[in-house]
Amino acid sequence: MPDELKHLPLIQRVLAREKDTPGALLPILHAIQGGVGYIPDLAVGEIAHALNLSLAEVRGVISFYHDFRTTPPARHTLRLCRAESCQSRGAEALAAQLREQLGLDDHGVSEDGALDLRPVYCLGACACSPALELDGQLYARVTPERLRALVAGCREELKAC
Repeated sequence: MPDELKHLPLIQRVLAREKDTPGALLPILHAIQGGVGYIPDLAVGEIAHALNLSLAEVRGVISFYHDFRTTPPARHTLRLCRAESCQSRGAEALAAQLREQLGLDDHGVSEDGALDLRPVYCLGACACSPALELDGQLYARVTPERLRALVAGCREELKAC
């Protein structure tokens, strides 16, 4: 929590600007995550108080939407498409490769903090399956070798820092 205190001024600015807006919760959550990189636990209480909501209501919304985070993000985010088209073209094998290579389930952050793995259920690249998104950049017709190289590149970049 003490580390989160540094985010309090940003949280308070967002709340002051947005709290009277109809349907303010989602814009507030997006603004805080945009500024901090995640929704700190400290923000949940501040939001609940400002909007006269329960902590459970705020946490429920955060947990419902898969793009909200409650922990600091990894350096890179890899989103592997798991929809039907990508499944039929080898996405499940790529997912298994990622689980093995990163030592993760289908969700989570690699131990070295290099990659956040998130399954998605359509990236809109069905004609080029299997597809993934790495830090917002789409990669299509991904092979096991290409995936291995992308992950290795992310990890090497982290070591160089």
